Amino acid sequence: MPHLWYPNCSYLCTHQQRINLNRRTVMERSASRHVWKTEGQAKTHPCIWMQSGAVKKKSCTHYYACNTCKYDQGMEKLVTAGKHISWQDAMRLRNSTDRICRHTMTQRTGTKICPMNYNCSRCDFDQYFEDTLAPRTGNTGVDIRSIKGFDLAQDYYFHNRHTWVSIESGGTIRVGMDDFSAKVFGAANGFELPLTGQELNRDTIGFGMKVKDHLADVVSPVNGIITGVNPSLRHDAAVSSHDPYGNGWLFTVHHPDPETITEELLKDEDSVQWLEQDIHSLETMIEDVAGPMSTDGGFIQTDVYGNLPALGWDNLTHRFLGT
Repeated sequence: MPHLWYPNCSYLCTHQQRINLNRRTVMERSASRHVWKTEGQAKTHPCIWMQSGAVKKKSCTHYYACNTCKYDQGMEKLVTAGKHISWQDAMRLRNSTDRICRHTMTQRTGTKICPMNYNCSRCDFDQYFEDTLAPRTGNTGVDIRSIKGFDLAQDYYFHNRHTWVSIESGGTIRVGMDDFSAKVFGAANGFELPLTGQELNRDTIGFGMKVKDHLADVVSPVNGIITGVNPSLRHDAAVSSHDPYGNGWLFTVHHPDPETITEELLKDEDSVQWLEQDIHSLETMIEDVAGPMSTDGGFIQTDVYGNLPALGWDNLTHRFLGT
């Protein structure tokens, strides 16, 4: 199975990465990563057909992944048959100052006026946003819940082998390792990540992690096709440990039906109960090695294995990563 080690890998600069720096900076300021919240969809996620006024009421239940949305496909057929106005034509009826970009409508950018009259295929910003900017933009606005010193990101989904999944507006599926793994195993200094285009299968080994001289396999939390890896890991793999739920993400995945990948993942109180159980298991392991008072009444410190190698690397990876 082909993988790519980060960091210390060769870097091939592409034409897209040589875009004028000033233009690129302006575009990056417009980007935002909106993690999908399932509560109150009708108010927080109105369909773009509804926002444009083309239909009266419709909430989005497909993560604004319009290209795979059955409702959108059905409406486009009506438009082609001349039986309904398109959402683009409905927006064109507005004053120019009210014609907001479709990426604003889907909560993926700040407020931006469409300069191309909704001819997205001819828009440089649209192409750059979809191909380059959105996939690599980390989230810095994550709500965190702390459980005995271990952080748990709200509105994220968790696999019980300590990886997380976030589904963002536009259907981007982002994957990373959680704060528990970072604190138990220590800061990573390398990853063996799948290549773009490679297929992942849930509950099978998907990538590798390196901490100092130790290696660990990690199972994939989802099925899908790799669409990109975090370029920041080339220069600083430890960002995955220092900022696991934000800029420390590992890779993005495409799946034609994002809703189905969350069915067997943990969220909300289920993820809290799971993490509490694994913290208890870790405390028991520490007490077996260091004595019954070693975890009494306090938080477990960062880099558990580094400070207590008698726990055994293989024991920890088997218990918490399942490999």
